[in-house]
Amino acid sequence: MDLRLRDKIAIVTGSSRGLGLASARSLAAEGCRLCLCARNDERLQQAANEVSAVAASAGHVIAVQADVTTGDGTQQVVDRTVAAFGGVDILVNNVGVAGGAGLLDTTDAEWQAAFDHTLVPAIRMSRLAVPHMQARGGGVIVMIASIWGREAGGRMTYNAIKAAEISLAKALAQQLAPSNIRVNSVAPGSIMFEGGSWWRRQQADPAGIAEFILRELPFGRMGKPEEVGDVVAFLCSERASWVSGASIVVDGNQSRAF
Repeated sequence: MDLRLRDKIAIVTGSSRGLGLASARSLAAEGCRLCLCARNDERLQQAANEVSAVAASAGHVIAVQADVTTGDGTQQVVDRTVAAFGGVDILVNNVGVAGGAGLLDTTDAEWQAAFDHTLVPAIRMSRLAVPHMQARGGGVIVMIASIWGREAGGRMTYNAIKAAEISLAKALAQQLAPSNIRVNSVAPGSIMFEGGSWWRRQQADPAGIAEFILRELPFGRMGKPEEVGDVVAFLCSERASWVSGASIVVDGNQSRAF
């Protein structure tokens, strides 16, 4: 199926590894021009090389070392994208971290950091990208959320910020529809990739993770980043032209919500 994404201009935040990298790779394979961004320059350059290998040409991929948890960082990413490619059609908000534990053990600083490093970058990037999308007649925003934004599970701060991202996507979808901008969230389940949180847990406790998979994952395995990335690419395409305001679960039937 041709997703009709050739020469669309996309920004993927947090794209040096994991779901961000997989989303960038899937979009590049469909012909998009891509801006990758991350804080770690060495890993970012490796990711850019990997994405360039599947892109239409090396000139279709730029890498911007920036911290999108800051206002200057988000501005730099959007400005560099527009300078290189002439606009923005697609934004994938993927940056996110969350610390803390239970209610009594999580400090105000940990709560603030969870929002500052996940929800606020998505707001800032969207606010900067939307005028460029409007100038081009429309666009797409995708929030990488989680099944734990839809039901209980995981760390408390993570629950809260992922629920906020899903809510933000719905609100933006309603607000931006008159500008022909679609907004959706993707809610992955447990995804395994080297260096990710599940990978680290598996290294520390392989027997415990094996038991978790047997108990919680009906297909008997963790998800793969590319299984999320391909859904992101579809949502960014004209093939999903009537999908907006949705939260798309990609979890191999892990979650319990209807």
